[in-house]
Amino acid sequence: MSPRVSAKHHPHDDAPDTAEAFRRLAALPPGPQHDTLRDRIIEAWLPMADRLAGRFRSRGESFDDLRQVAALGLVKAVDRYDPERGNAFESYAVPTITGEIKRHFRDHMWTLHVPRRVQDLRNRVRFASQDLSQTISGRRPTVAEIAAHASMSEEDVLVGLEALESFTALSLDAELPGSEDGYSLSDALGSADPALDTVVDREAVKPRLAALPERERAILYMRFFGDMTQSRIAEQLGISQMHVSRLISRCCGRVREQVMSDGA
Repeated sequence: MSPRVSAKHHPHDDAPDTAEAFRRLAALPPGPQHDTLRDRIIEAWLPMADRLAGRFRSRGESFDDLRQVAALGLVKAVDRYDPERGNAFESYAVPTITGEIKRHFRDHMWTLHVPRRVQDLRNRVRFASQDLSQTISGRRPTVAEIAAHASMSEEDVLVGLEALESFTALSLDAELPGSEDGYSLSDALGSADPALDTVVDREAVKPRLAALPERERAILYMRFFGDMTQSRIAEQLGISQMHVSRLISRCCGRVREQVMSDGA
């Protein structure tokens, strides 16, 4: 004769009366009878697990996946429940199943790594916004309204609102809304400007160049800023091209050594 799993009036209509079945399960040794009764208990509680999963169906995860996670939580609850403690199985199963679903969201659904505290702030902000949307029409609740409703600081509300945008992420290849010709996020990303290194170098040599003798500063200016050849510089200053070459090499070497010593 197969074991009975009866139903009775309960705060939750889908919660069966399995107290006697659990007592029998605890007394059975491992084996086919134990496994059969365990499976019947799990099957009896699956409707409630599905209902608990349904509470989370609007959070971006498919309902089928949520049902599987809830069923896993139910199995853990059945295996860990001890009827000798005197508590009803429901009081143990509901937080176990709910916790398993929340853990699934925390570990598998966030695209970006978000600290647990920020995840909690996100949930509080989301629930408060949903509550306020039922009483406020035509606009979104303000930060101050959410803070007052959820007993949070406005700073925490802002953190929670930012976390709402971190649950999922777009691919860099995703086309931007309203764009033409397939313009994507990656096209909007900047790149390192090579001219920045030039700016740093110029600022580093500026005081050293200013300290050079006037003729040497003039030679360097004509060569590197006026783009004059060494022969033209030599003609303008009335000196040999070889002398100009030596002055340029000496000045550049001196400035280089001074700048390197400043950065050491």
